[in-house]
Amino acid sequence: MPTYIALGNFTDQGMRTIKDTTKRAAANEKALKKMGVTMKALYWTMGAYDLVSIVEAPDDVSMSAVSLAIGAAGNIRGQTLRAYTREEMEAVLKKLP
Repeated sequence: MPTYIALGNFTDQGMRTIKDTTKRAAANEKALKKMGVTMKALYWTMGAYDLVSIVEAPDDVSMSAVSLAIGAAGNIRGQTLRAYTREEMEAVLKKLP
């Protein structure tokens, strides 16, 4: 199953309700499972991003739907990176001319 790394920053709304961040994370994890997506890890971080998560989704469409649903809630803005395992990267490299 494809792996994605999601980077997030709290919006003003997310900061106003920061005390609920862990509750929101638990609710999001349940919602993701219903969409066939698994959150493998979630970290609250210091630095350029407030949140970093590692997610497995069946495909890009499912991950895009999750990203849009989380963004629509208004607590974080994020970006999603497709992550490749060594084996997946080797398959990509085999396709090079």
